[in-house]
Amino acid sequence: MTDSALRGRQGVLFAIAAYTMWGVAPIYFKLLQAVPALEILSHRILWSFVLVLMLILLLRRLDRIMPILRNRSHMLKLTLATFLLAGNWFLFIWAINNDHILDASLGYYINPLLNVAIGMAFFAERMRKMQLLAIGLAVTGVMIQIISFGSVPWIALTLAFSFATYGAIRKRLPVDSITGLWLETLILLPIVLFYLAFIAESAAADMTLNSWQLNSLLVAAGIVTTAPLLCFTAAAQRIRYSTLGFFQYIGPSMMFILAVWVYGEPLATDKLVTFGIIWAALALYSVDTLVHQHRSRRA
Repeated sequence: MTDSALRGRQGVLFAIAAYTMWGVAPIYFKLLQAVPALEILSHRILWSFVLVLMLILLLRRLDRIMPILRNRSHMLKLTLATFLLAGNWFLFIWAINNDHILDASLGYYINPLLNVAIGMAFFAERMRKMQLLAIGLAVTGVMIQIISFGSVPWIALTLAFSFATYGAIRKRLPVDSITGLWLETLILLPIVLFYLAFIAESAAADMTLNSWQLNSLLVAAGIVTTAPLLCFTAAAQRIRYSTLGFFQYIGPSMMFILAVWVYGEPLATDKLVTFGIIWAALALYSVDTLVHQHRSRRA
């Protein structure tokens, strides 16, 4: 096997690992259902900060941090992206622990199509006809749910828009994923420490009184955040980004399965119709991408 083929196979395995971990994340957050979402978010930020700092020291990447800290424009943009990400994380945790996994799944199905629309609107990327049709279908699906069923999928839309906007801002910043994640947690760390020290009042707020099992779960929030990101980064370095995009449906698909068949969330008619139209849109988008890749290779 050639080095290129080996790297490609490794990239596929890393991609599957990353999106599978994101897909089964609801299982982890359900284990912490008794802890308020804001507290879980705080631990996620705190222990990610510690874990990623250890990785940066291990990989000797401290030299990448100061140029970003010294650049006021980059730090302002990164701060905006950070609060979008924190909001996305909080809503995701809240949705999981309040039986809205289906809404979270729908949000991450919509996200790739929203990324294409943002690419056209803000990065002057040209969209092909099939991509436009896919986005139109997705919008139609959401509008049918709003008009015919009178329900706005606000959780799904907020998750999709916040993460897509975060990605668009980060796309323009010259910061690698590990350094970026650490700086994001650094920005949020003072707020988190203040919240945990003076505001958090749940039964789990004082870690000295918790069982070791609960404390282990809280500290594991750092691993749950960092491990899939590292796998995603490793995959992105080994396979084409367009190829990597096909694996992004693993996460929301696993969430959908967990919601319906494990946690028994009702698949109401409005959600079923919206999901069906979004799936059709994603199928169009995927076929168009495959055809375009095939033509590019032939050319």
